Amino acid sequence: MLRRLSAAHRSRPLAAPFRISRGVKTSAEVIEVRLHDGDGCGRGESVPYARYGETIDSVLEQIERARPQLEAGADRGQLRALLPPGAARNALDAALWDLEAGRGGGNAIEPPRDLVTAITVGIDSPARMRAAAEAVAHAPLIKVKVDATAPDAQIAAVRAGAPDARLIVDPNESWDYKLLCRMQPLLERADVALLEQPLPADMDYVLEGFSPSRPICADESCHVAADLPRLATRYQAVNIKLDKTGGLTEALELLDAARAAGFQIMVGCMVCSSLGIAPALRLAPRADFIDLDGPWWLREDDPDGARFQHGLLLPPSPGFWG
Repeated sequence: MLRRLSAAHRSRPLAAPFRISRGVKTSAEVIEVRLHDGDGCGRGESVPYARYGETIDSVLEQIERARPQLEAGADRGQLRALLPPGAARNALDAALWDLEAGRGGGNAIEPPRDLVTAITVGIDSPARMRAAAEAVAHAPLIKVKVDATAPDAQIAAVRAGAPDARLIVDPNESWDYKLLCRMQPLLERADVALLEQPLPADMDYVLEGFSPSRPICADESCHVAADLPRLATRYQAVNIKLDKTGGLTEALELLDAARAAGFQIMVGCMVCSSLGIAPALRLAPRADFIDLDGPWWLREDDPDGARFQHGLLLPPSPGFWG
C-alpha cells in the first residue's frame, strides 16, 4: 500500500506580540504534514523562516517535490538526499519518526519530565520588559530579547524584575563588534549565563580570538554539523533548532559532533505549537540550555500538548507524538 502525504499551512494566533530585533509577529505561521501508511499516521510541524529565505509557499513546494518518493516509501536517510536542511525537511523528518514510533521502532528516547526551559521576554520599553520579567520571575531561566538601541537598559530591566533567574541575552544578530565589546562588563555585572548570536552571521569572523566575559552561542551561524569547524574559534556554544538542521535525524548528528568538539549545547525552537517542539524534546536531556517555549506564546495550543508551570516544561501527553 502506498503512503499518502498531506501538507497544509496553519496560522496560530499568539497570546501577545513577540518582538525581536528584526521584527514582530502576532501569529505562528506553520506547516503541518501528515504521512499516512495503512492504519498508521505520522505528524510533523515546521516553521518557514524568512531569515533563511523560506516562505510558506516555498516550503510547500519543496514538500510537493519530495511527495513521490515519500509516498513510495522513502525513509529518513533517503529524505536527507531529497531536500536540503530547512523547514520542509524538518516537517517530513518528524512525520517519519512519528510513523516509525507507531510501528514500535525508531523513537527509543523517551521525553524527559519537568524540563527547565527558558521563558522569553520580548523587546519593549525597559519598564514593560521589567514588568514582563516580574510576571515570570519564578522561572529559573529567562531569555532576554534585545536590539542595538538600548540593550544595557533592556538587560538591566529584566534583571531587576527577575533577580534570581539565569539569563540568556539574544540580540538576534543586531549588534556590531564595537557594541559587543562595550557590553562585556554589563553582561558580567548582570550575571548573564549565555549571549546568543550577537553579530550577523556573515560578520562573525571578527570573533576569531575574542575572549568574551560570558560564553557566546551560535544560532543563525550554526545549522548543521558541517558548520562546526568554522565556529570552533568563534563560539563556545551552539543552538540546535530542528527547523535549521532539517529535523531530528540531522540534529542528533549535530549534537554528537558539537559535544565532541567541546561546545555547550542549547536546544531551541521557533514560535510554534507543541507538535513543533515534540521531536526536540528528544535532545533535551543532553543540553546545557533548553529554550522550547514556542507553544507558550500561542493563544491556543494543540490538545494534550506541552504545559508550562513556573518555568518548567511538562511534555505532551503520551501518544501525542512519537
